Amino acid sequence: MPQTKMPTPVLLALTVGPAILIGATLWVVGDLVPACTVTEDSRQTSPDGQFDLVTFSRDCGDTPANIQAALVPPDEEVPFDAASFVSVAAMADLAPRWDGYGNIEITLPQGAEILRQDDAVAGITVIYR
Repeated sequence: MPQTKMPTPVLLALTVGPAILIGATLWVVGDLVPACTVTEDSRQTSPDGQFDLVTFSRDCGDTPANIQAALVPPDEEVPFDAASFVSVAAMADLAPRWDGYGNIEITLPQGAEILRQDDAVAGITVIYR
């Protein structure tokens, strides 16, 4: 059976065309997903040095004002998708601190909408004032 050679323009159209189409689709979809920015408010290392207690706000475009708290590895940036253990729909000082027993103490602002309020994180008790 004789082999026929595919013309170069056809080969280019069949390989480059789909690559351009996929790239353009990813570019458009990437613009539709809001980019989140995390602004760190405070950071305190745990007494045993295992975690940093970080308060931060997360802005994903039309996100309302918020303040959150999470535990992250020491000296690492807060990831944009960090799982917070407390989240408040307001900008406020949570006055976070580690107590003498290794618990976390957080002050919740009166009258603010509490979006999340876990009693413990990573086996550490959270005390709300």
